[in-house]
Amino acid sequence: MASSSPLFKRWLGQIGADQVVEVLTDLFENGAAFIVDSNSDILLWSKGAEQLFGLSATDTIGKPCKTALNCDNGNDPCNLAELGIVKSQAVRIQHPYGRTLHCYRTARAFYDSNGGFAGAIEFLQPQSNTAPEQKPDDSDSFHGILSRDPAMKEAIKIIRNVAETEATVLIRGESGTGKEMVAHALHLESPRHYQPFLAINCAALTPSLLESELFGHVKGAFTGAVRNHAGLFQRANGGTLFLDEIAELPLELQAKLLRVIQERNFIPVGGDSAVSVDVRIIAATHRSLREEVKAGHFREDLMYRLRVVPIFLPPLRERRQDISLLLQHLIDRHNTQGHRHIDSIAPEAMRLLLDYRWPGNVRELNNVVEYAYAVGRGSELSIDDLPPEFREPVITFSPAASNAQRSKSQNEAELIREALQNSPDNLEQAAQYAGMSRATFWRKRRKYGL
Repeated sequence: MASSSPLFKRWLGQIGADQVVEVLTDLFENGAAFIVDSNSDILLWSKGAEQLFGLSATDTIGKPCKTALNCDNGNDPCNLAELGIVKSQAVRIQHPYGRTLHCYRTARAFYDSNGGFAGAIEFLQPQSNTAPEQKPDDSDSFHGILSRDPAMKEAIKIIRNVAETEATVLIRGESGTGKEMVAHALHLESPRHYQPFLAINCAALTPSLLESELFGHVKGAFTGAVRNHAGLFQRANGGTLFLDEIAELPLELQAKLLRVIQERNFIPVGGDSAVSVDVRIIAATHRSLREEVKAGHFREDLMYRLRVVPIFLPPLRERRQDISLLLQHLIDRHNTQGHRHIDSIAPEAMRLLLDYRWPGNVRELNNVVEYAYAVGRGSELSIDDLPPEFREPVITFSPAASNAQRSKSQNEAELIREALQNSPDNLEQAAQYAGMSRATFWRKRRKYGL
């Protein structure tokens, strides 16, 4: 049992116990540390837990431990109230991306003055023989990616093959199609699956903050840099770094990223010596990097370095057979939470769901299911349980139908011009608007000089 002195307690009061606890739990990089309250709801979720489970603090804090971790019923690592202290207990946890984690569990429960359970702190360390469990080739699930669509199956086949190599991968798809899940699946299939998987959205930070977060900084590099900071490249050493929305990466950082890919080293902000790293990069974007290069927004040499293996994810509207599969999966997951239990879907509601254009893709489908559980009651999902946009007069998407509604006298050039105005930054959406394949749209666009 560790002991403390009055000086330590005084220091703890100056620093703040919450900050000390967060730092201590984040020191466990090779496992998951988390804290729960008396209801077993998660209060703190360490960076190691984010790496191990692929779940952010936002995804877990405030949720019951058992729900967040999807614990094995026969060996529940969240049942702490009666166990007190646990040391190196073997447990099994179903990983959110479709595999079983075999971990050693160390935990300590806390009790109030009346002897009631007040919470616990727990550490889960993967067993050395933990490995991704392979799914059959004909399975509808691949590390949490559910699909029966041939295009998605082809993407999964590419993922399985490229995971065995060190090739850089560029994932292309609209927002909400699951680009990060695909990147994580690629990491889990690779020999690097024991090492960290870290992710960052390149559009979410200012250029200066993004540079510091990616490459780290040294003490005194800028105002507020009171200590050395290890960036994502250092923290992901040996593992995988996922760069989402790579097309938004500022030009001044593109050269630095190119150096990391080519030389496998970089210089932290304010530093004077290079740091060597071994990191596999997976990038993703909803834009065409070739178009960004033509517009002068992206380096051509970097594009070729990132786009060694391109993977295209089709939007949900082109995966119509997956809508019912994903819908049932989401309903099954929400049914376990006990607020409402849906047993069936009204035929007219199902028709609306199948015909909807799904501009937000799988993420929007998830939001629709959450909406239905929040506002509806009863065992059947009806039209009244769907968001307002499903009850608007025009909710379907059909290129042929939308073309028929346009003026008969509208010529092809005008149609392509209108499509480009409607979706100036997304050629795939523009092609769909015009009712053409992407290749045909591109060819006709060049024909008319648009």
